[in-house]
Amino acid sequence: MLHWPASFSPNWTGWLLVVLANVCFSVVSPIGRYVVSNGMDPALFVVLRWSMAALLLSGTVAVVEPQRLFIDQNGLRFACLAGLFNSFSALTFASSLKYLDASMASMIYSALPLAVLVLLRFRGEKFTYRNLVRIAIAVLGVYLLIGPGGDVPLIGVLLVLAAVVFFAVQLVLVQWYLRAYNPRTVALYIMIMIALVNGSWWWIQGSAWHMPSQQVWLAIGLLALVGSYLSRICYYGGIQRIGSGQASMLSPLETLLTVVWATLFLQERLSPVQWIGGALILLSALLAIQRLGRARWRPRLRMGARM
Repeated sequence: MLHWPASFSPNWTGWLLVVLANVCFSVVSPIGRYVVSNGMDPALFVVLRWSMAALLLSGTVAVVEPQRLFIDQNGLRFACLAGLFNSFSALTFASSLKYLDASMASMIYSALPLAVLVLLRFRGEKFTYRNLVRIAIAVLGVYLLIGPGGDVPLIGVLLVLAAVVFFAVQLVLVQWYLRAYNPRTVALYIMIMIALVNGSWWWIQGSAWHMPSQQVWLAIGLLALVGSYLSRICYYGGIQRIGSGQASMLSPLETLLTVVWATLFLQERLSPVQWIGGALILLSALLAIQRLGRARWRPRLRMGARM
């Protein structure tokens, strides 16, 4: 049996899962940018990605814990609702990659912590001075990354901001109503919902099909495995332990890693000022870790999780 050292809080498990999730999330923008720039319809891209991920997860659960394939009516209702908002987030973010570089889209997406904390505030979560400082540092970093007066397509920015709001709603729904459920079960039903909703949208649009190249298929498969399957298992497991507010504070780490991958593999280039912005975003993530072991679920939130 694993025993935690006296100085090592079990909450570290949650933070470690969230860190791993953000590493996995960081490949989404570069790979998504590659797939969409090669002519694939964003809705079809989302359907293929999440269908593959759902198949992977359902197969894993069926072999390891077949009882986790089932969820009660209450859990199903909230998992589907969370999946609905997640499907909107996935589609709007994939669509934004038609207009924005991967690094730029991810930088704007780093507004996620603010959106989550604002939503949590309506449910009684304390909006602390330290949270404001962390967010301010991250926002300053994003400002430097984008650049004062930068020429950023407005439609792309609006799509990313919409994705931020939708994903934030999904995160707090998981915290409020699905914390009592197994994270793999929650992730599975959310993945299925994403595939169904975006599959319906693709069909309504005319269900146009263009055979992807071998490289595009490989990219989608890699994204399904790392950016969807592994990331969601880690992320929902982390939320169960530390809450969505604290989990979202580490999203700047994803942004910085995304910039690194985009620079290495997509030849997107950053100026020295933009690198300073990236360093500030990383600092924001490091400051969030200072709350390790101190994050607690408010009683009101625990009650909501059982509804």
